[in-house]
Amino acid sequence: MKKTPLYESHLAAGAKMVDFAGWQMPIHYGSQIEEHHTVRQSAGMFDVSHMGVVDLHGARARDLLRYLMANDVAKLADEGTALYSCMLNEQGGVIDDLIIYYLDTTWYRVVVNAGTRAKDIAWITKHASSFDVKVEDRTDLAMIAVQGPEARDKVHQVLGARTADVVGLPRFTATETADLFVARTGYTGEDGYEIIVPTEQAEDLWHQLLDVGVKPCGLGSRDTLRLEAGMNLYGQDMDEKISPLEAGLAWTVAMEPSDRDFIGRSVLEQQKSDGLRQRLVGLVLEGKGVLRAHQKVVVNGSEGEITSGSFSPTLGKAIALARVPGGEADSCEVDIRGKLLAARIVKPPFVRNGASCL
Repeated sequence: MKKTPLYESHLAAGAKMVDFAGWQMPIHYGSQIEEHHTVRQSAGMFDVSHMGVVDLHGARARDLLRYLMANDVAKLADEGTALYSCMLNEQGGVIDDLIIYYLDTTWYRVVVNAGTRAKDIAWITKHASSFDVKVEDRTDLAMIAVQGPEARDKVHQVLGARTADVVGLPRFTATETADLFVARTGYTGEDGYEIIVPTEQAEDLWHQLLDVGVKPCGLGSRDTLRLEAGMNLYGQDMDEKISPLEAGLAWTVAMEPSDRDFIGRSVLEQQKSDGLRQRLVGLVLEGKGVLRAHQKVVVNGSEGEITSGSFSPTLGKAIALARVPGGEADSCEVDIRGKLLAARIVKPPFVRNGASCL
């Protein structure tokens, strides 16, 4: 089992540790529900050091990423701007979803998921040689996500004089201040920062954040927060057999300019031409019960499946993401322990910035 630089801090805080993608990670520190509400109402922080930070260096780094990604990094005109994209295989399936930061004309930073880190780096490296790009796995870095309506103010208290470097940072941009790489991004539907820090400084930053009132939160609340925000989880809501179009991520696919060749493009063009056989939707259970992954969904006489489901602490209802047959519908039934229960089909997100979107 791998351990992040914050492992001992988690134990000291009473965290329940679990295996996640080969890493010992905190699932909660006593109450997943309380941690969820903390992020929605004030400020919580997550150790996300298990995720991969990969730096790409070279004059043709942009060309490489334009070929590897379904979204187009040419959209990033200013240094420090960021882009969310899926990286596809030749069949149009999602190898991973990730964030790309444009740092200068010869340097891009890519943050990848923990469970796909090795295969992502192998895939990028496989194609990088043709573009004369150096691929650097930054195992010397850790990452802390601070999220919630009070998150930015709390981080500013810790940064002190360095706050001037980040206070005006727009959403989905990043900057460096001293040894910290601060990005205004996140995976909770709340405002905040994701901070990349040298591993030897991670514990100090974690405890400084604790001292200003930021509460530690585990992977359990991170999952319910991202589900409320309608954000996909790799390996559940998408994988190498599902295209971004089928995963509700058409907005991340840049088909223009039409002459940009990227891996998987021809398959996506065919799907758009033929029409999607399946699509990802949001579900809200009308009555009591809990929605879980792999439960059967019946829509207009055809079957689909829940990909992610849970009780929403913010809404007080069961919600889910589900892959269902193509076509329009505003209601369905979910098989819960042999009983078909009514659910409403909605467009995610369910919650954004602490408020219901329903």
